[in-house]
Amino acid sequence: MATARDLIKNKENSSIFLISSDAMAFDAMKLMAEYNVGALLVKGTDGTIQGIVSERDFILKLEVLGRNPQETPIIEIMTGNVLYVESTQSLEECMLLMNEKGIRHLPVFEGQNLMGMISIRDVLREIILEQKTMISHLEHYIRGGGH
Repeated sequence: MATARDLIKNKENSSIFLISSDAMAFDAMKLMAEYNVGALLVKGTDGTIQGIVSERDFILKLEVLGRNPQETPIIEIMTGNVLYVESTQSLEECMLLMNEKGIRHLPVFEGQNLMGMISIRDVLREIILEQKTMISHLEHYIRGGGH
């Protein structure tokens, strides 16, 4: 089974998108639109990850409450308790965590080093590819292709 590290290495775009904790929500929205991503990690002034902000945060904490994104600091709408996975964790573990917690993005760390972020779409795509490969191998074996 593939790991979070494998997925990060195989992604077409494994860029890490960060925004400063002193930015406004509108800055995050522009950055997400520019790079077509669904979430950004929020980096504190000390360089550590302070939170994560997603499209859902904009809807629930800005739009629904009628707040102005140009006047709302990102730290007021971000999720502060960032769930993450280690690079050695299997994609099945990642999918289970995402499903249990109702989240769509997970940062991947290798020790203290941030490797990247994976989405539920990335995980599902990789699992489906693995399953297709397994089915192909089994069909070949059943047809007499041997070991």
